[in-house]
Amino acid sequence: MGNASSSSASAAAAAAPSTTPASDPQSACPVIGSNAGNDAAAASALLAAAAAAASSPSASTSPACPVKDADQYRHPHIYNVYGQRVDANQGNAAPADPAAAAAASVAARVGRAALVDPRNRMPLEPNQEPCPGQRRPLETGREASTIPKGGTAATWVYPSPQMFFNALRRKGKGGDVNEEQMSAVVRAHNAMNEASWHRVEAWEALHCDSCPNPTLLRFLGRPHDLSPLARARALLGGPEPFDRHDWVVDRCGTEVRYVIDFYHHEERSGTPQGAFEIVARPAIDSAGALVDRARMAVYVGFARLGLPCPVTGGGGDLGQRALEAMGATTTAAAAATGAARGAQE
Repeated sequence: MGNASSSSASAAAAAAPSTTPASDPQSACPVIGSNAGNDAAAASALLAAAAAAASSPSASTSPACPVKDADQYRHPHIYNVYGQRVDANQGNAAPADPAAAAAASVAARVGRAALVDPRNRMPLEPNQEPCPGQRRPLETGREASTIPKGGTAATWVYPSPQMFFNALRRKGKGGDVNEEQMSAVVRAHNAMNEASWHRVEAWEALHCDSCPNPTLLRFLGRPHDLSPLARARALLGGPEPFDRHDWVVDRCGTEVRYVIDFYHHEERSGTPQGAFEIVARPAIDSAGALVDRARMAVYVGFARLGLPCPVTGGGGDLGQRALEAMGATTTAAAAATGAARGAQE
C-alpha cells in the first residue's frame, strides 16, 4: 500500500473504475466515495461530513482493547493500496510480485516520480504537482490516520488535497468539485474512514483477550458491488450505499474480512439522527464471523436498554462501545450538514 506514519490518524484518494481497486496509489488509506466522481449528490455528501466528523466527540474514543502491547504481534507481510505485497526485502518474507520488484529496480536508477506501474498504469509515487488546468495551488501536506498499518509499527496516511484532486482529474471524475472544496472533501473522506475504523475496533473488541492489537492489512473498494445486506435493504425500499469497502483486518495472525457500506440519507440532513450511516460488520466467511454477528446483535440490543446480556451476564460494555462507535458519524454529520450548505451558498 502507500506510505505510513508512526503517529496515529486515516484514508485515501478518489473515484476508481470497477475494474481496479477503488483506491489510488497516491494515497495510503481506504477510499470513501469512489462511486461518486461525477455524482453531485455524493460529492455534497462528502462535503457535508467534513467539518463535523473531525470534531465528533466519539472520534477520539477508541472502542478497542484498553491495554495494548505494540510489540506483541506484527504481520509478516505488508501490502500496498492494490492489495499487492511490497515486503520482498523485509526479513524472511517471500519474494513479492516480480513486476513490482522490477519496477523498484528501475526506480532506484531513474527516480520513481515519472514511473508508471505496468500492472495498473498508475504512478508509482504520489503526484504532488498541479495538474493541467488547475486554477490555484492546493495543499500538499498529508495527515496520518489512527488506523494501524498491518505489518508495520506505523499507521496509514491520507492523501493531500493536491493528490486527491489529481486522482479525480486523472480518472475524469469530480467535475463538480473545484479546488476551493478539496480541503473539505479530504477532511470528510478522512473522517469517514476514521469512523469506519472505530466500528471495526468495536467488533474486534470481542477478541480483545486473544488479540489486543488488530491492524488494517489491506482493503478493496467495491462501489459497484452491492453486499447481500445492501441488496436486501434496497429491495425493502431503502437507498443503495454510495460506496462499499472490503477491509481485511489482521487479528494477530488471522485475516478477517469486513464489509463496510456507506449511506447518505438526504431526508435526514439536519436531524439529530444525521444523514450519514456506516454499516460495518465481519463478512460471513467463517462460522466464527457468524457467531460474532449474533453476539454483537445481542450485546448492542441490550446495551440500548442499559442491560447486560441476559445469557452470559456480560457484554454490556462491548455493546455500549459499539453504540458509541455507531454514533460517531451521526453526531458529525448532523453538525456538518449546515456548515456544508452554508459554504455552497
